[in-house]
Amino acid sequence: PPSDRGWHTDRVGWAEAGVVGIAHKGRDVPYLEETGGAYWRHLGRPYTELRTEGFDYAVLECSVQYRQPLHFDEQVVVHLDLAVASRTTFEMTYLLTVDGEVRATGVTVHGCIPTAGRPTRLPPWLVELTTLTKP
Repeated sequence: PPSDRGWHTDRVGWAEAGVVGIAHKGRDVPYLEETGGAYWRHLGRPYTELRTEGFDYAVLECSVQYRQPLHFDEQVVVHLDLAVASRTTFEMTYLLTVDGEVRATGVTVHGCIPTAGRPTRLPPWLVELTTLTKP
């Protein structure tokens, strides 16, 4: 499961839950994306800076396993871990909780694509980061 190395909080709003009071399942993916952005900023490498370095990290795969629904006005904490890296991709794992209770887990796989548009190797700092985050 993901660790507390990266995290982000958000509150389930009316737009996500509506009159029924239960967040639409498709709303979890933006929580993952927002957490990824917070993670890069936390590392001192905001995504805008990564792009100025000539790289983009496209999402190649995304999956979410739902355990319990999210409800209107609940505060969701999304934990993130940079899980694994290959030569050209890396994986992030997520744990979505409310008051310590697991509501969903997720995984995204990202590919390193320079502005020229062809897949390329991950930059060394990112490969090193994945090895540093492992016990």
